[in-house]
Formats: sequence, C-alpha cells, structure tokens
Amino acid sequence: MKSVTAIIHKGEKFFIGECLEVDIITQGNTIDEVLSNLKEAIALYFENEDIEKLSLPKEPAIAVPIVVE
Repeated sequence: MKSVTAIIHKGEKFFIGECLEVDIITQGNTIDEVLSNLKEAIALYFENEDIEKLSLPKEPAIAVPIVVE
C-alpha cells in the first residue's frame, strides 16, 4: 500500500481536493465528500498499475501557506 498527499481547500461553492503526486483534482460539497471522491479517482487512476512498483515519494509533502506582501 502506498500513500499520496492531498490538499483540500474551500472554493467559492465547493471544497476542492487535489493530489500532489499525480494529476488528480476533484470537488465535493463537504470535506468527507471530496476525500471520498479523491480516493475513488486515485483508485481509478492506478487501476491497471501495480501500485507497489510505482515510485511515489516515501515522505509526505508539507503544505505551507506563504503570504506575499
């Protein structure tokens, strides 16, 4: 089992979730819904791949807010 990192933020109408390691973005009305949508999309993305052979990062990414003045 591998893990990937997701960033979730509040858009104007929906929560937006995106996976940092692969190009997957989804949305949902709640955080739980967007997490469920992300899990489903990621599973479909890797459906025909042996996930153990993929070279995903071993350490999780860190999301840091940056203020630009």
